[in-house]
Formats: sequence, structure tokens, C-alpha cells
Amino acid sequence: MKVNVMGNYFEDFVKGEIIQHPLSKTIFESDNNLFSLLTMNAHPLHTNLDYATKSEHKQILVVGTLVFSIAVGLTVPEISGKAIANLEYEKVEHLAPVFINQTIYARTEILELIESKTKSDRGILYVETTAYNEKNIDVLRFRRKVLVKRKSYAE
Repeated sequence: MKVNVMGNYFEDFVKGEIIQHPLSKTIFESDNNLFSLLTMNAHPLHTNLDYATKSEHKQILVVGTLVFSIAVGLTVPEISGKAIANLEYEKVEHLAPVFINQTIYARTEILELIESKTKSDRGILYVETTAYNEKNIDVLRFRRKVLVKRKSYAE
């Protein structure tokens, strides 16, 4: 049996590479309800079926920050499993609505590898992740910078 190794080192990434993340997550009503409660999001579009059916989409809309959180989580084994820190999230774009019982997948493009100017045991990975649903419709996109360990300094 091969041991599952979490994450990659800075040197493992290649600029321009697109990583198709193997994890996926179907968003259930319970996920959306719990996330709405935990984050104090009381908008009825996310939790009130009667209200939602009278809205533009005619169904409950999944909270956008839940979709964002799931998309980040799907990338952890490949992108940030060996991270020292997530430094920055930027340009979060909601591209299409997400509804209950849709499945979210993700792919990440390596935009840039930035050498650390102060510490030689790490580097900054600049990536763009796109989340999409089971119909292959892009629903969310964001960029982030991740501080990642170098292989030569691994414990």
C-alpha cells in the first residue's frame, strides 16, 4: 500500500501546469443550512424554500462562501498540504449559481513560482483555482498566494 502524502513542495510545481483535483463534494441541504447558521447568514434565499421558489432561480441558492470554502478544501492535498501559510486570496469571482445537490470539482493553474527574498527554505506559489459543477459549468474562480516549504529543507 502506498502511503498518502499530503501536499507538494515548492520545487514540485511547474508554472503553467493545470492540476485537476481528484476530490469532489456534493453540497447537501444540511451543508448549506449548517454553514448559514455558523456564519450568521440569515438571507432567506439560502434557507427558506418558499422564499427561494419565488426568486429568480426558483430554488434554494447555496451560500457563495460555502462554495468558496469547499473549493479551497478540494485543493489542499495537491496545493497547500505542505503550506506554511496561505498569504492572500484575491479576485474571488462567482461565475454561476450553485444549488442544493450539485457536485463541486476544482482545477488549479500554477500562475507563478516566487522565490522568497528572506528565507531560503520556502517559496510563494501563486495559483488560480476554478470550481465547476457536474455539468462542467464554471461556478467560482479565485487566486491565492501560498507560502510552501522547499523540498531541500523538509523535516
